Amino acid sequence: MAITAKDVLALASEQNVELVRLQFTDILGSAKNVTISVQQLQRALDNQIMFDGSSIQGFVRIQESDMYLWPDPETFAVFPWTSNGRKVARLICDVHLPDGKPFEGCPRYVLKRALGEAAKLGLSLNVGPEPEFFLFKMDGNGYPAMETNDRGGYFDLSPVDKGEEAREAIVFALQQMGFHVEASHHEVAAGQHEIDFRHDCALATADNILTFKSVTKTVAQQHGLHSSFMPKPIFGINGSGMHLHLSLHSNGKNVFYEPGSHLQLSDMAKHFIAGLLAHARAFTAITNPIINSYKRLVPGYEAPVYVSWSSRNRSALIRIPASAREESTRIELRNPDPSANPYLALAVILRAGLDGIVRQLDPGPECFDNIYEMTDQQRQEAGIVSLPGDIMEAIRLMSKDSVIRDALGEHVYSNFVRAKQIEWKCYSARVHQWELDEYLLCT
Repeated sequence: MAITAKDVLALASEQNVELVRLQFTDILGSAKNVTISVQQLQRALDNQIMFDGSSIQGFVRIQESDMYLWPDPETFAVFPWTSNGRKVARLICDVHLPDGKPFEGCPRYVLKRALGEAAKLGLSLNVGPEPEFFLFKMDGNGYPAMETNDRGGYFDLSPVDKGEEAREAIVFALQQMGFHVEASHHEVAAGQHEIDFRHDCALATADNILTFKSVTKTVAQQHGLHSSFMPKPIFGINGSGMHLHLSLHSNGKNVFYEPGSHLQLSDMAKHFIAGLLAHARAFTAITNPIINSYKRLVPGYEAPVYVSWSSRNRSALIRIPASAREESTRIELRNPDPSANPYLALAVILRAGLDGIVRQLDPGPECFDNIYEMTDQQRQEAGIVSLPGDIMEAIRLMSKDSVIRDALGEHVYSNFVRAKQIEWKCYSARVHQWELDEYLLCT
């Protein structure tokens, strides 16, 4: 049963909430919030809380700055910690203009718009994320030190995995906030962890990813650690991804499942896969949105580099998990990383897949060979292309893809591109440690 504004007021009173954080994201995915006292909660639920949009990355110019937060009652949750002894709750909000219209630069609205396109076809998207992150020690000044808190490996347990206590605390905090955590474990690299939570509708999943990142950072800090969702913080070891398990549903049934077919995949599932393959090089700008993202997308560290699909090949961009059968039939998209804005990422992924369905695209044959070990000529003969090598190549590919641009809308697209151009210019002008190591003594 849906939670109403009246229910939120009752829950806040029952749980002695004193402060409420009204949360939203900017275009780049940074979490923002306006904190109000519980006495202002009724006004907030009446959509009367205003903020200055000109101060938020990629929102509006100063002469157009008034924005209103419209809380979603379904997102009400109480944090499992206090702020100066006071209980704090949160509500995730949509951003609206003073005339009540949705703000086209609101990432949550961008996803809702994509979900509306799916609804026209009688479809809804379910997503199960697998976000990875690193835990680093803190230095004497409270800043992150580039030293992992353990030397553990894949699925290691204590005493090797000294981050287990922090990870368990993160899981417990998430569960207190209503998450259904399915698994948590140490990942391949030292200091690297993964927490998987149960699939849900796309909007709820995007909200959950936003919450997951903020909870993880808070709890890690409580344990004297810093959690980082940077895709590749350390050279020479695996980076952090956020694999997404995707399925489409209609009237409560998984339309990717077709008994008796190859891999039990329906034609609709194959068309969806084909749409992802067709637009992957363009939507990578959104699913892998920072310069550092492309340090992860290199051969040798289990991250996908090539645009292909397979039921038994982890070097492919899209994988069909062995457990993905019957009502659990799904596809796994392996290139996204946790630096992505979850609302924008799911929006472009969905629109790419829907384009494949509408145009009835064919994904082509599966690739069973290890693509990393194939020669350039072998990949070319197999029709396998690479993902972009850097963010600016990804931006150029996105600029040519009308489906992905339309999914974002012109406001988000233009502001996102502008931000990335500035980011690249700053990066290009800096002198990096590699240059000093390579050139300082020999020139």
